[in-house]
Amino acid sequence: MPLILSIDQGTTGNTAFLMDENLTVLAKANREFPQIFPQPGWVEHNPEDIWAGFKAVVGDVLRESGRKGTDVGAIGITNQRETTVLWERATGRPVANAIVWQDRRTAAICRELKEAGHEALFRERTGLVLDPYFSGTKLTWFLRNLEGLRHKAERGELAFGTIDTFLLYRLTGGVVHATDVSNASRTLLLNLRTLAWDDALLDKLGVPAAILPDVRASSEIYGVTRGLDFLPDGIPVAGMAGDQQSALFGQLCLEKGSAKATYGTGSFTLMNTGTQPVPSQAGLLSTVAWKLNDGSVNYALEGAAFIAGAAVQWLRDGLGIIGSSAEIEALAASVADNGGVAFVPALTGLGAPHWRPDARGVITGLTRGTTKAHLARAALEGIALQNFEIIKAMEQDAGTPLADLKVDGGAAANNLLMQFQSDILPSRVVRPRMIETTALGAALLAGLATGVWKGPGDLRAVWQEDRIFEPVMSEHARAAHISSWEAAVTKA
Repeated sequence: MPLILSIDQGTTGNTAFLMDENLTVLAKANREFPQIFPQPGWVEHNPEDIWAGFKAVVGDVLRESGRKGTDVGAIGITNQRETTVLWERATGRPVANAIVWQDRRTAAICRELKEAGHEALFRERTGLVLDPYFSGTKLTWFLRNLEGLRHKAERGELAFGTIDTFLLYRLTGGVVHATDVSNASRTLLLNLRTLAWDDALLDKLGVPAAILPDVRASSEIYGVTRGLDFLPDGIPVAGMAGDQQSALFGQLCLEKGSAKATYGTGSFTLMNTGTQPVPSQAGLLSTVAWKLNDGSVNYALEGAAFIAGAAVQWLRDGLGIIGSSAEIEALAASVADNGGVAFVPALTGLGAPHWRPDARGVITGLTRGTTKAHLARAALEGIALQNFEIIKAMEQDAGTPLADLKVDGGAAANNLLMQFQSDILPSRVVRPRMIETTALGAALLAGLATGVWKGPGDLRAVWQEDRIFEPVMSEHARAAHISSWEAAVTKA
């Protein structure tokens, strides 16, 4: 069988996986790229750094596996969502650095749209809130602030895309300018029900339709590789999904009511709501989960906490209390409890269900007896408690209690964190054998489109679980944790 090359283009780096039809990982490679912080609240990436890293990790996995590019039968891409790129159609060259999903520079544009009374329109048609998180206002900022861009955009000389679109454009030699429905649903420009760009929303954001990509399914052959120096011509690019929707698919949360949480730079929880979008009354987002090549569409409720693994990085880089992120579990486990410390990791504001970009991180309950181990434990608990708030809101919107929570992402390997997550919900937490389920989802989507697997039954046959965590905490202890957390969030 031909192999599947799955690329996870993340916020801090590119990771490539080469897999066979049994989901055996033949090789894996990762390369980080620079984060650019031009001023407080601004976060950028150089798209050329992303492309160079993409090429490098593809070369790495082919060398490590001893395979050739001709052995690759399909490419799947999953990506950091909302990060916004604008490039010249003729040359493929970006006109500026990409504005990253974490960037807050468009807060004033969001405020302007709210004050003009447009929030209800965006909420109803896109399922999203007016927040700097999403791509649409980033695109508005480009067109307003970079000289000459609007004129070029209106003439169709520029192309907009999230990272999936930019990579597809490069892979196909500029032939295909397309995105999938999951990424498109994060732009503030897509109508959730028609799955097409919405003219009224384009008008409010001042975005010319001429720069937008085609909206396609998440699993189909978009085009083939062309004119590359690191892969042969003719390999189908056949799966694309935003990282969180890809993880939902990779966890095989294919039925209505199934849910997963991904612990990466941020923490993202999604619940499959079936074939119809569910409007949120509890501060969550409605989003497209995926569209398959048979035309079937699934939607999801999503809650995002902007800081999860990044809180551990801050303890490492900002405070220096650990030498590496992997050390935090042993340090946190060296104390029996958090010593009364609560840590709200709102280092870039609070996401769902609060949506308070002005919130800031808070550590409460410090005493002379507080040690770095208590801080470490409170940080891990804070990550789980953010998810607790999101899942409670999800249960309220969906009208159904959570049964199991499937987990993935780097921090899902932390057993202390997973046990606390199970305790605080309380529900079973299921960890798969392969915790990089963002890349797994992209591989499954690409494999479905190219006939490696025929349908969901084939996918279930190759998916494997690693461990199940069962809640063991007393109700009294659980209530105390929640009370302490809620008081700290009020301060944040």
